[in-house]
This record gives sequence, structure tokens and C-alpha cells, in this order.
Amino acid sequence: MAVLPQLIASAIILGGIYALVSIGLTLVFGVMRIVNFAHGEFLMLAMYLAVGLFATTGIDPYLGLLIAVPASLAFGSVVYFGVIRPVVARPHVVQIFTTLGLSIVLQNAALFLWTGNFRQLRLPYAEKVLSFAGAAVTVPQIVAFTVAAGFTVALFVWLRFTYLGKAMRATAQDRGAATLMGIDTGKVLLAAFLVGTLCVTVAGMLMAPLFATYPTVGLQFVLIAFVVVVLGGLGSAIGALLGGMIVAFIDVGGGYYVGTAWKEALYFVVFIAVLLVRPAGLFGQRGAEHLGA
Repeated sequence: MAVLPQLIASAIILGGIYALVSIGLTLVFGVMRIVNFAHGEFLMLAMYLAVGLFATTGIDPYLGLLIAVPASLAFGSVVYFGVIRPVVARPHVVQIFTTLGLSIVLQNAALFLWTGNFRQLRLPYAEKVLSFAGAAVTVPQIVAFTVAAGFTVALFVWLRFTYLGKAMRATAQDRGAATLMGIDTGKVLLAAFLVGTLCVTVAGMLMAPLFATYPTVGLQFVLIAFVVVVLGGLGSAIGALLGGMIVAFIDVGGGYYVGTAWKEALYFVVFIAVLLVRPAGLFGQRGAEHLGA
């Protein structure tokens, strides 16, 4: 089996999942101007949901999406009204410590409920390998990429062509002007947070068969998501998609050619180099932290 096609296939699959995680994060920031440090813990909870459904009822995690989607909307609503909404208009330092505190609470709750043991979701067809263009990919990898890509495309279409999607983009650009145009920005902020939570929940359900699940697994992926979001440009969904692919190719290629211990250093080097040339990221606008995506 040729190495290069395998590396490319693995990077594309991983990049699709990274992008889905990161789009949820950048959408919340772009519309709400809040950096959600608990984003990784939402991912962790989704992975535990997938593992728990399969262990207790035998429900496949991909079918479990039918349960995870409404559950994520309910959970996102509780978090929004209980934690996020009270700090939307507060200084950034308050928002940071609030979401960071939520992250710590969720981590310790998971540690208390499920202990620190690693849990691996092993599907009956997980070992089935398909060959494509010289690369070998497993069925869970194919399903994860297909669902992530389809969900991402649907999200882009929804943002561009629906009224709520247009209202969300208008609010991201200028919340005051959007209010003057008759847009209910309160509902838009809620919708943005719920969609961001939905994105990371779907990503977590897709990742559960591919990665081990444990209470701090979110830290690993939220760090990558922050790199992706800032690399692509804060608030830019297109930038998050491209940034996810860039980080995935560096992750996979660096892990193979340089070593797994150095792959994080490699994408941070690229991250710093890009920001030196384009401080706002690849697709970010100068002053995006004030003007929106």
C-alpha cells in the first residue's frame, strides 16, 4: 500500500471532523463575541453519550444521532439561559472565566460519574477496511467523513439561504444595525449557540468510534479547534473549514514523517507563521473582533 495516498485519505477524513468541531466554535464567537472554553467538554459529553447508548442499548452511534440532536438542543438551551446569557453583555474577562469554570465543572462531573478510565467504542464493523485510490479506510472513518461533510454543507446552505441564517450573519456583522432592521438579536444569539452546540455534538458522536473517550478528551480537541479557528480567521466559517484541513494534513503528515511527539509543535509553527503574515488569519478581517465575521 502506497504511503502518500493513505496519508492524504487520513488527513481529509480527520480534517472534515476538525472542521465541524471548529465551525461550531467560530460560529458562537462570530455571532455572540464569546469564546466558549467549554466547547471541548461539549464534545466529550457527546462521546460519552455515544459510548453509553451503545453499551446499554446497542444503538449504533450513527443512529444515535437521532437522539443526540434533540438532546444537544435541550442541553444547549439550559447552558445558554443558565450560564451564557447572563454574561453576553459583560466584559470579556467575565465571559472567559465563566466558560472556563463551566469547562472545569463538566470535566469533574464526568470524572465523578464515569471515572478516569479510557473507554473505547468498538463497533462490529469497525475492522472492515475498504480500499480507495490506493488508500485503506475503515467504515467508521468513511461514515464519519460523509456525515461531517454533509452536515457542514447543509450548515453553509442554511446560513446563506434561510432567513435565520441571514439574520445570524447580519448580527455577526453589526448587532446594533441588525436590531435597527427589526431582527430579534436575542433569538439569533440563542440560535447561534444551539447550532454551535449541535455541530460539536455531531462531531463527538462521529469521533467516539475513532478515539478513546475519557473526561479530559475535550482538551485535546478544543486546543486544535482554537488553532483552526484563529488560523482560518476568527468568525469565518470558510476559514474554519480550510484551517481544519491544514491542521489535519500537518497532524497526519508530521506524525508520520517527523514523529507523533512533534506534530503539535509543527502546526503551532505554521500557526505562528501565518499570524505573522496575516494577524487576522487566512480569511479573517482586520478588526474582526469588533466588526464580526
